Amino acid sequence: MGCFFFTCSFLLNVHVGSSTPTDHDVLGLKQYERNDGRHPLSLTSNALKAQLKETVRSVVDYQGLVLMHGSIARKLKLENSKLVRNFAEISINFTDLIKKASHCDVSDSNTALVHRFLKQAKEKVKFAKQLISNSKGSFDSQLKIQKLKDTIFGLEGQMTKMKTKGELAKSIAAKAIPRNLHCLALRLMQERIENPIRYINKQTKSRQPRQEFEDPNLYHYAIFSDNVLAASVVVNSVVQNAKEPWKHVLHIVTERTTLAAMKVMFKLKDHNGTHIEVKAVEDYKFLNSSYVPVLRQQESAELLGYYYGNGLENSTTGSSNLKFRNPKYLSMLNHLRFYLPEMYPKLHKILFLDDDVVVQKDLTGLWEIDMDGKVNGAVETCFGSFHRYDKYLKFDHPLIKETFDPKACAWAYGMNIFDLDSWRRDNCTEKYHYWQELNGNRTLWRLGTLPPGLITFYSTTKPLDKSWHVLGLGYNPGLSEEKIQNAAVIHYNGDSKPWLATAIPRYQPLWTKYVDYDLEFFRACNFAP
Repeated sequence: MGCFFFTCSFLLNVHVGSSTPTDHDVLGLKQYERNDGRHPLSLTSNALKAQLKETVRSVVDYQGLVLMHGSIARKLKLENSKLVRNFAEISINFTDLIKKASHCDVSDSNTALVHRFLKQAKEKVKFAKQLISNSKGSFDSQLKIQKLKDTIFGLEGQMTKMKTKGELAKSIAAKAIPRNLHCLALRLMQERIENPIRYINKQTKSRQPRQEFEDPNLYHYAIFSDNVLAASVVVNSVVQNAKEPWKHVLHIVTERTTLAAMKVMFKLKDHNGTHIEVKAVEDYKFLNSSYVPVLRQQESAELLGYYYGNGLENSTTGSSNLKFRNPKYLSMLNHLRFYLPEMYPKLHKILFLDDDVVVQKDLTGLWEIDMDGKVNGAVETCFGSFHRYDKYLKFDHPLIKETFDPKACAWAYGMNIFDLDSWRRDNCTEKYHYWQELNGNRTLWRLGTLPPGLITFYSTTKPLDKSWHVLGLGYNPGLSEEKIQNAAVIHYNGDSKPWLATAIPRYQPLWTKYVDYDLEFFRACNFAP
């Protein structure tokens, strides 16, 4: 587009400027004027024939100019003006003149006809010159407007590229493990290796059956995380805000690689009598590829390529889909939430907490809520047309379209009270398996755990008061102070996690107040308030 308008501007300046030939030059008359002052009409037959030939050539040249200007006028969207019509009409006139010239017989008997033709040609060329000259102003303004549009378009393209790069960098930062956090996990592991007797003795005791871990009369929490620091903040916030911490049981499940560090972390200090169980995903033997669809899907080369490959599908041009390519969605740790009744078969209710939340109040009131036979108690996130089912599911798929309401209100993971008895009654895990199997090629949703959660607990979710769970501290710096203070749980969902350098400064103190800065392992890894 830029080359086209540069060429057009150049041609216009050449043909419309002061160098435009005079009428006599155009018609080839000037070169035939005599020194004795005689008018060209008295020219000989040969001279008249040469003059006619030169005139026809000039008419053809000007017709080309007229056609070019007409084309430019159309491309500059001047169709509504007289300009395009005038150019079209004069072009037709030139065509007629050229046809007449082909039938002109330059002889003594036809000189009057030839002279009349030359006069008509002169008038048409003069009109064409005037038309081109008058159009210069319109072309100049339109060319400037178009150049401005091209500039704006180019800047928008640059902004889009910079935004994509920014989102990619932010996504990488959100997935990265900060040095001090990596240091903490290593030092806790080192402590476990250097003092095996100390921790073996305690672990031996913890392996004995403990009634508290299966007592349905206590308040049970499920926290699934491989982030030692984040999990410790969740635990500390629960314990410090619980009215009777000894009645609370926290079930922490992590990966095998962080199991030792996690166990050391929660044996370093007393938690006011709170019961803490730490296990690895591998400790739940029923979670294998023959039973769990997502484990079978992890063996798919195509799916692994989607997350880890460098092909076209992983191109950063699709910046809006970057978050859906986070390899955490392949982690079994992220899908444990769909197996709670089997992991804790003797419990009736359990509270699920993400590792990027902070508890600010006693949460025992959640166990007293009448669930009305529903399975999942959650805070809804929809408002207006936002955060409806059509944002998360692909309603162009006929099965999704016929099964779900696209305008159904979505809800949030991060703090969910689950009625495990109702879950078992409704066979929710089997529903999850059915839909997860169907989505092996990602035709139903774009991965993640919220879409299958919306499907699994469709019509079985109990809306909770929004003060129980306030979201957005990981991406929205404009949340009201009152809403945050009144929240029972605040959630740092988004890329700006509170343990990262990209954290939103305004919200960070609400999280750091629960960090154990007084422990030697934190000091050794340069954690500072």
